[in-house]
Amino acid sequence: MKILVVDDEQDVKTLFLQRFRKEIRKGELEFMFAFSGEEAIETLKSIEHEAVLILSDINMPGMSGLQLLEIIKKDFVAPPPVVMMVTAYGDEENYNTAKELGADDFLTKPVDFKLLKEKLIQTI
Repeated sequence: MKILVVDDEQDVKTLFLQRFRKEIRKGELEFMFAFSGEEAIETLKSIEHEAVLILSDINMPGMSGLQLLEIIKKDFVAPPPVVMMVTAYGDEENYNTAKELGADDFLTKPVDFKLLKEKLIQTI
């Protein structure tokens, strides 16, 4: 399964590669990283028609994760990617907006990697 992690924080890449090194080594998961909503759109265009799970931060400069979610759900429908929103702010407004826009799940930072692994296994 390909997973696109979208976050403006560069150190997220190192963190995910460390936490999922066994799954990556076994070929169970493949991670791609985009550091802005705009970069995520370009990445998705380049891998169109491949099953993808997207983990996107909400608060990013430029295009927010919620704006990205809206574009993904409108423009990338074959196959529709699973989108999990990630935010440091577990507030009800962001949660409700994300759900209204079609988010499949919602996680808060710091990410509970044990919980995330369980969710990914359920999705695979």
